[in-house]
Amino acid sequence: MSQTWTLLDTTEGQFTESWAFDGSSVGWEDLQIHAHRLRGGKRDGVDLISVQDGDFSWSVIPTRGMNLWKAQLADWSVGWNSPVQGPVHPHHVPVHEPSGLGWLDGFDELLARCGLESNGAPEFDEDGRLAYPLHGKISNIPASKVTVSVDGENGSVSISGTVLESRFHFSKLQLETTLTSQRGVPTISIEDTISNLSASPAEAQMLYHLNLGDPVLDGGAQFNAPVKRLVPRNAHAASSLNSWNNYPAPQPGIEEQVYFMSMHADEKQKTLALLKNAHSTHGCCLRYDTTSLPYFSLWKNPTAFEDGYVTGLEPGTNFPNPRSFEGDHKRFIPLAPGEQAQLGFTLELLDSEEAISARDQEIATLQKEGATQVDAEPAADWCAD
Repeated sequence: MSQTWTLLDTTEGQFTESWAFDGSSVGWEDLQIHAHRLRGGKRDGVDLISVQDGDFSWSVIPTRGMNLWKAQLADWSVGWNSPVQGPVHPHHVPVHEPSGLGWLDGFDELLARCGLESNGAPEFDEDGRLAYPLHGKISNIPASKVTVSVDGENGSVSISGTVLESRFHFSKLQLETTLTSQRGVPTISIEDTISNLSASPAEAQMLYHLNLGDPVLDGGAQFNAPVKRLVPRNAHAASSLNSWNNYPAPQPGIEEQVYFMSMHADEKQKTLALLKNAHSTHGCCLRYDTTSLPYFSLWKNPTAFEDGYVTGLEPGTNFPNPRSFEGDHKRFIPLAPGEQAQLGFTLELLDSEEAISARDQEIATLQKEGATQVDAEPAADWCAD
């Protein structure tokens, strides 16, 4: 039997600051769920919901667009060591500061959504004023409704939320998301619905910024995917094409590199991408549908640990270029009045060489669908100047 609790509903004026559930009441002794409001520093006022299922745990931040903050499998913390010590309340994130880079002041999550109106690099108008900030606004908008559901019979726990990104005279977009895990399985599924609440047509974008550091990222770590086309974002990335999917140990001051790609998929348009450490003892696998998420960006930031040694696995509706560039190339979700779009992905945590090898074999099978086209330099239709 499924049970659902509403922890937040701004329409009904409902809010629960502290809540807990013990799974033993439904025969799930290893399950514990806690919701509470953090206090102190820049996290003051941030709501956090944590799920513990045996040695696997994960946590969601309703205050930050329902982002996935961290996960844990046994003694392995899944995420990264950001110099931003979050989670940071949106009050302290100057998204619209003139540089367009204020988004970075709150960036420390395992999963940070980028969107909905835009999701790429900052863009400025002809007078030099900020038109679209870095990675959009959705990650810095608190949810207006949050529920938790537990199904003891089927062994599932879900956290759902609604986030509204709207502006008078402009777009009126809504994100409804559900994050789900199954009993005893270190996997999280994210199912998102983007709705156009306006009586006028709209355009939306989404990029899932999945960020991974030590121990899955280390010197000798590898990214593997059934790549159809690979394009370096700029000349700096092009200079390292021979090692685009390999990672060095942390190097202070090293410049980030980004590669854009599309993937081969199976007959149902499903594909996967894998990051594994040097000895295949830890890995993360991303599964998604190329119909709704046709593009993929790989962000490599192998700087010093203290400065944020991390890589981003980023399936999206487009590439994270300026909004007008992506719009000119029709890389967005067109939404008629009242129309919805479904998208999402599944994250698998892998802690054995056997599991990682099985994902490598899946990728090899999909790669047989065709060769990889590698562009030696940035492509004019994929990469903004």
